[in-house]
Amino acid sequence: MSAGHSMLFVAIFSSLVSACDSGNKESMAKPPASAVVETRDGPSKDELAAATQVVILGTGTPIPDANRAGASIAVIHKGQAYVFDIGAGAVRNATRARYRYDIPSLYPSQICCVFVTHMHGDHTMDYSELVYTLWWRRPGQLQAFGPPGMREMTSGMTAMMAPDVRTRTSSAQPVPNPEGYKVSVSEIEDGFVFEKGDLRIEAFEVNHGDIRPAFGYRITTGDKSIVISGDTAYSDRLLEMARGVDILIHEVISDSGLAKNSPGFQAYHRKSHTPASELGRLASEARPGLLVLYHGLYYGVPENIIVDEVRSTYDGPVVLANDLDIF
Repeated sequence: MSAGHSMLFVAIFSSLVSACDSGNKESMAKPPASAVVETRDGPSKDELAAATQVVILGTGTPIPDANRAGASIAVIHKGQAYVFDIGAGAVRNATRARYRYDIPSLYPSQICCVFVTHMHGDHTMDYSELVYTLWWRRPGQLQAFGPPGMREMTSGMTAMMAPDVRTRTSSAQPVPNPEGYKVSVSEIEDGFVFEKGDLRIEAFEVNHGDIRPAFGYRITTGDKSIVISGDTAYSDRLLEMARGVDILIHEVISDSGLAKNSPGFQAYHRKSHTPASELGRLASEARPGLLVLYHGLYYGVPENIIVDEVRSTYDGPVVLANDLDIF
C-alpha cells in the first residue's frame, strides 16, 4: 500500500470512528436491565436549559404496520413532554425514546399533556394506555386537549378501567396518588389552547373531509416553531400557519399509490388527505426549514417513492420520518 493510500485509509477510518462516537452520544441513556419505576420532583437544570426537541413516536395509519406505530409526535420543552396524538404503540415508543435519547419527561407517567387532532382511532388508541400506565405514580393530572368527543372518550375509558382502579385502591398495594387516573379534559376550538412561559400551542381547523372539527397544531417556543398537520387535505389555513416555520410535519398519500385505489376511495382520499405532489406545492409556498412526512399512505408502492413525488413539486429539504426519529 502506498503512503498516499495509507493516509487515505487512516482518514476514512478516523471519520467512521468519529461518526460512531457521535451516534453513541445521541443514545447515551441505556435502558435499565429490567423495568424500573421512575419518579422525579420536576425538570432538572439540564432539562430546563435544553433546546426544544421533536420526537416522532408514531408515523403509521389505520393500516397495521409492523414497523410503524400509530400517529404520535412529542415536543419536548423545558423538561416537559407535550404529545400530539397518541396512536397505538405510541406509549411503548415513548418509553423507548426516554432511554434512547435520555429524555425523562417521556417516561409514560411523567408525560404532562396530550393534544388530539381528531377522534379517529389511529390517533387515539393509546390514550387509555397513557392514562393508566402506572397511574398511581403519576405526579399530577394528565391534561388532555381535543375536539368534541374527548370527554365522551375519557368517560368510556374511565368506566372500562374502573375495576383496575377499584382493586388497586382497595387492596394492600401502596397508592401514592389515588386520583392519578383522572384526566383534566379540555374540548377545544380554533385558537390558542395552551401557554406556559415561552411555549404557545395554537389549534387551527384543517380540512379532513367530513370529520369536523379536525385540528392541526402550531407550537412556538423561544427557539423553535413547529406545525403538525394532523389528517388533512390541502388547507389554506394550514399554509398560512406553516409559513416559515422551522419544522412542518405533514401527512401524505402517494400519488402513484392513490391511483391504485377504486374511484370511490380515490375521491374519499382526495377529500381527506394530501397527495404528495400537492403537498410539495404547499411546501413550496410555506417554505419550512424542514418538511417531515408522516402518516404516509402508500398502497403497495415503495415508501421512498413518496419523497420523490413530493420533490417533483418542491425543492426544499424533506425527509420521510420513521418511528423514533428526533429533530
